[in-house]
Amino acid sequence: MKRRIPLTITLIVGLIVICSEFIPHRPFSQISSELEVWFMIISGFAILLGQLNLIKTNVLKIQYKQRNWPYFVITLASFFLMVGTGALWGSQQNAGLLGHGTAISSAIGSKPFDYLFNNVYQNLQATMFSLLAFFIASAAYRAFIARTTESILLLAAAILVMLGNTSLGTLLTGWLPDSLSFLHLPKVSEFIMKYPTTAGQRAIMIGAGLGIIGSSLRIILGIERSYLGGD
Repeated sequence: MKRRIPLTITLIVGLIVICSEFIPHRPFSQISSELEVWFMIISGFAILLGQLNLIKTNVLKIQYKQRNWPYFVITLASFFLMVGTGALWGSQQNAGLLGHGTAISSAIGSKPFDYLFNNVYQNLQATMFSLLAFFIASAAYRAFIARTTESILLLAAAILVMLGNTSLGTLLTGWLPDSLSFLHLPKVSEFIMKYPTTAGQRAIMIGAGLGIIGSSLRIILGIERSYLGGD
């Protein structure tokens, strides 16, 4: 019974949402809109549950002095700092428990939460993504090694696209007559990005969409029960 009730609710809600997409009339449209509001409410509680789980997990790791436990102290301190500044002085046009914090805002140029977000969080985020560039370059180097026919095609396409987006590509093929303008590297690069690349992206999106449909059907029909704590 503990599993049958959630599975029944999931089946009914899933069927209602699917029907509302194909039958946009009452009562399906009205029920679907109401379910979307419920989803937002449940998401709010899920965020709160995630925050409590974050605190519990990090406190336990600090308590038992697990590996790299000082980083978990920084995580908790950052969490409480952001939540505290947002709750006390608000963000942007929204007031906090202590108002807008006019004195602090005039001293640092913005509200504490906005100051930390713009000057600390965004810089840390930019640093993280800049570090990812090295991993991308390493992966691209391994992928561009001409060992198979597919890797040779990938390497050739990458070279043409990179050259076509630089002034060097224009210099290399700019001397060709108008009758051979389709061989200009900028146009070759544009052709690759417009047709083969777009076709590949659409194929990936179609595959991802089919995967989402399959996963959704498994959840609605009760085949996939991992969200209930089972296998």
